[in-house]
Amino acid sequence: MLVISSREFRQNQKLYFEKVDQGEQVIVQRGNDKAYALTPISEDDMYFNAEMIQKIKASIKEAKKGEVKKISSSKEIDELLGL
Repeated sequence: MLVISSREFRQNQKLYFEKVDQGEQVIVQRGNDKAYALTPISEDDMYFNAEMIQKIKASIKEAKKGEVKKISSSKEIDELLGL
C-alpha cells in the first residue's frame, strides 16, 4: 500500500492511476485528518450508466400509465421479492 500526499498525487497523477490499475492500493493523504483511497471502477459500478437511465425512463412511463403494483403488507413485499 502506498500513502502519498495530495501534492505528490497532483504532480504524478498518471503514475498513481497506473499503479492502481495494476492492483496497488494508493491512499492520498490530505492534511492530517483526511485520506482518500483510489479505486478503479467499471461501467457496472456506475449508478447511472446508459442502461440504468433507460430502465428509469421506462419505469417512469409505466408509472404514468398506471402500470404499477400496489403493495400494502410485508407479506406482499416478501412475495414480490420471492422470499
